[in-house]
Amino acid sequence: MKLTLAAAAAAAVVTLSAAPARAQVEIQWWHSMTGALNERVIELANGFNASQKDYKVVPVFKGSYPESMTAAIAAFRAGNAPHILQVFEVGTATMMAAKGAIKPVHQLMKESGVEFDPKVYVPAVAGYYTDRKGNMLSLPFNSSTPVFYVNKDAFRKAGLDPEKAPRTWKEFGVAAGKLKASGQACVYTTGWPSWVHIENFSAWHNLPIGTKENGIAGTDTQFTFNSPQHVAHIQMLGEFAKNGWFTYAGRRNEAEAKFFSGECAMLTSSSGAQANIRKNAKFDFSVNFLPYHDNVAGAPQNSIIGGASLWVMSGKKPADYKGVAEFFKYLSRPEVQAKWHQDTGYVPITLAAAEMTRKSGYYEKVPGADIAMRQLNHKPPTANSKGLRFGNFVQGREVIEEEIEAVLAGKKDAKTALDDAVRRGNELLRRFAATAKDS
Repeated sequence: MKLTLAAAAAAAVVTLSAAPARAQVEIQWWHSMTGALNERVIELANGFNASQKDYKVVPVFKGSYPESMTAAIAAFRAGNAPHILQVFEVGTATMMAAKGAIKPVHQLMKESGVEFDPKVYVPAVAGYYTDRKGNMLSLPFNSSTPVFYVNKDAFRKAGLDPEKAPRTWKEFGVAAGKLKASGQACVYTTGWPSWVHIENFSAWHNLPIGTKENGIAGTDTQFTFNSPQHVAHIQMLGEFAKNGWFTYAGRRNEAEAKFFSGECAMLTSSSGAQANIRKNAKFDFSVNFLPYHDNVAGAPQNSIIGGASLWVMSGKKPADYKGVAEFFKYLSRPEVQAKWHQDTGYVPITLAAAEMTRKSGYYEKVPGADIAMRQLNHKPPTANSKGLRFGNFVQGREVIEEEIEAVLAGKKDAKTALDDAVRRGNELLRRFAATAKDS
């Protein structure tokens, strides 16, 4: 029996509607964001997922930066690495050397046919993640710099002017003494001790951390952070600890909770801490430039970035990489970047996002929100202040922090500790140089 035209058309509709919809390509994104920052990461993924139907980004918290790197290496060896891995800046040289494990971002974007212009990114940020030929290897994401937070209510109680944060370490010492005398149990604490007090201390005072432009000009480099200026600074921290002015909180961001809880009156830590501080602090606070030593010629110079970038792991299908490329394009949109910057305190990674934020009047409404960008761009970067790229620096940082801890505990003087840190760190550099060719 012949089907009528209408019946045939109806049958075709039924057949088409019964056909399975094309499955979304799932993109695994491993990250290390906690608290309010984890909430912002989920928002970013949800925003991208809602903007199109072909891909679904799934953010997965994998522990601290070192823990997530270790987990990703193990997963890569087992053949089930994530598509995207958030790696903190000190892991850059290690990731660059892992050529078989990564797909450079410039290559990803070109192969995927997704619009990509490296010139739209803030040079001070993007330069950290490009090779010597100017090719972007990873996508800048949560870029930060350390800043100086002050509890203005605690300053008022101590008879200090809450609108005048200490600019130099001499002024800092005067304020610390008054805060202690006012009954402040924890006067000062710091997050990320090596990043703040060795790496950024060096850049802020235009001092080299190591040779070969802090490792950027080649892997055959040596550490030099045991100079008289470095020794004097770490010795000062040891004296602060002895005076009861400095409370050590740990090697990562544990100090931030001590500040936003009101326990500690002053904090040096990431500009990216602002999201959690704004969410939790029940007091008035300010964000300021890092203090500097006014007896060091040329200080202050400029600070350098920290935070992390997004690396793409190798061995995935072209359709998966197209999804990663589209997600990176979404993350780079001015409106997406401007919101991320304003919500978190991380610096905007694109020039357009920075300009959009400025024009919106946000910096007038939220005093201090522009401090990170102003400090990064305080002066044109020098060979000492454009960043660092040392091999095995995840372990190198641990060595530095172990030696700083010995000074704070009164077990070593600063010169001995920094001499030991340089010696031990150089052993790590030699091991890395022996296994990695210059990129």
